[in-house]
Amino acid sequence: MEMIVETNDLTKHYGSIIGIDGITTSIPKGAYGLLGPNGSGKSTTIRVLLGLLKPNKGSGTVFGFDIEKAGLKVRQRIGYMPENPVFIPDMKAIQFVQHFAQMSGLSKSDALQRAHETLFYVGLEEARYREIGTFSQGMKQRVKLAQALSADPDYLLLDEPVAGCDPRGRTEILNLISNLVKDEGKSVLVSSHLLPDVERVCDNVIVLNKGKLVTQGKISELQQASEGIIDIRVRGDSTPLALALKENGLKIRTEGNVLKVESAKQDLDEIFSLIVKTAYEIKVQVRFLCPKNRTCTLIS
Repeated sequence: MEMIVETNDLTKHYGSIIGIDGITTSIPKGAYGLLGPNGSGKSTTIRVLLGLLKPNKGSGTVFGFDIEKAGLKVRQRIGYMPENPVFIPDMKAIQFVQHFAQMSGLSKSDALQRAHETLFYVGLEEARYREIGTFSQGMKQRVKLAQALSADPDYLLLDEPVAGCDPRGRTEILNLISNLVKDEGKSVLVSSHLLPDVERVCDNVIVLNKGKLVTQGKISELQQASEGIIDIRVRGDSTPLALALKENGLKIRTEGNVLKVESAKQDLDEIFSLIVKTAYEIKVQVRFLCPKNRTCTLIS
């Protein structure tokens, strides 16, 4: 299987703050998710792969090009949709996308033609000549996707592509990305903090937490492996609750600030009641109680 991305012990710190910490992975062609909570290192990973940030340690290649030594060659083959706004508000959408197409090396006329094509593809053909500052959040996300496609890249790095969108806009953009994979044969890395968004586009996922690679593989297999797990988050230190639940016979492990209770072959209602009762008795406030891969409960 041909690999697009390969990293070895890739590490990036911002002073004492961990960006990514020792990531070793390989990503093949196709659609891959990059999943993790906010602050887990997703955006840092993407920027390091693009050669926009220099790693403190480790190495990586994209299409065989060293990300430190050949960052320009890497970026010539990638369409990047950043998470943060990159707009000049009074710039028209057609001008914005044409500008990025020209920056990628297309002539002015070819860049203009490509801008028309990509804005049509993302459903903004009638808004091409409007100023971006007048757009809704969903429309702005579409413009960013159009500019990522403007040079017809070999690989797309999409950082939180549906951030700020309403449910309809979220569905429409995810459908566009899915069509790029299935109909256009594009390879994509979709960064998100929401598993349902990744599932709409990807079969495989890399999971990050606090800058570390937690797991990688097929989403269906990872979900199956996590059946019977209850996630708990509490206010403050989780250690007292972990110890108390162990004393009550539950099998507990800790991942960061999350307690994971193995509940296989046990009644979930009974487990939930025991967790809440135990937390109440030792005066620990449970903020989040969730059977893995199900709708979760936020407790205020």
